[in-house]
Amino acid sequence: MKKIIMALVIACTVIAVSCKSKEESNQMKTVMAIHDDVMPEMGKIGKLVGELSSKEDSTEIGLEYKKARKDLQAAHKSMMDWMQNFGSRFTSDEILNGAALSKEKQAWLNEEETNIEKVRDQINGSIKNAEELLKK
Repeated sequence: MKKIIMALVIACTVIAVSCKSKEESNQMKTVMAIHDDVMPEMGKIGKLVGELSSKEDSTEIGLEYKKARKDLQAAHKSMMDWMQNFGSRFTSDEILNGAALSKEKQAWLNEEETNIEKVRDQINGSIKNAEELLKK
């Protein structure tokens, strides 16, 4: 009877650890999906920066172009900074293969998910603003 109970305890422990690892892996996939969705916008940012720069001057609309350009550049920098920080916190095995995370790294992943969502919103907002401004 003791062997059966011990086997059940071990099985439950393995299942619990396995489930936690899958949650972490899914969260890592979510974070990377957000990154992968927004990363192609970097090229659009570069294009828009060029268009806005050529229209900048000291007029009111020229100053709006300048602000929109600076917002785009700030969004680009936010993405670059996020990628550098993320890459320094996690190994490629953790990122690509869903390797188990320590408690500290899980806390970091929670932070990074929030951070990449903010970066996504900053990028999308600055692009939308620049495109609307250029239509004027």
